[in-house]
Amino acid sequence: MALRHAVLAALLDEELSGYQVTKAFAAGVANFWHALPQQVYAELAKLEKEGMVAGREVVQEGRPNKRLFRVTGEGLAELESFAATAAKPAFLREDLLVQVQAADHLDAGVLIERLAERYAFAEAEAALFEEQLRRMRGGLGETEFLLRRASRVGPYLTCRRGRDFERANRDWCRDVMEVLRARQAAGEEA
Repeated sequence: MALRHAVLAALLDEELSGYQVTKAFAAGVANFWHALPQQVYAELAKLEKEGMVAGREVVQEGRPNKRLFRVTGEGLAELESFAATAAKPAFLREDLLVQVQAADHLDAGVLIERLAERYAFAEAEAALFEEQLRRMRGGLGETEFLLRRASRVGPYLTCRRGRDFERANRDWCRDVMEVLRARQAAGEEA
């Protein structure tokens, strides 16, 4: 996947400014694609030059003018072509996994601290995703929302994947901390 596809997907529902696209990334796409604001702005300029998005200037009183972007037919065709290609599996690269790989040669107490930090981060992220999912459902149960009421399910399903990913990270950190603590205790008794 290229950044262009994530930007095009963010623009599917409505016309957005570059600032709004970066906010949409932070709120809905960040669980599967990270991009800095300047990368998003540069990609919007490229997409506009290539005819994948159309931009228009909006004059504002007392504030700088802003530019709004929308997906064009060419942009939608690009997304359709992207969706027709086989997805490449992602590979996990995380420093914490390297640290755990070397656990037998490191200070378990320090490693447990790193795991506790990642646990807390994952817990907080999962809670944010859960809150976002709740807002998307608007008081409906998940099945009713997905099968009967949602006009678009893609943003909900990717948000749910982010929540589940962070829950899995949280659970893994908890399990590894338990193992390391048990090994510490066994080592102290020996």
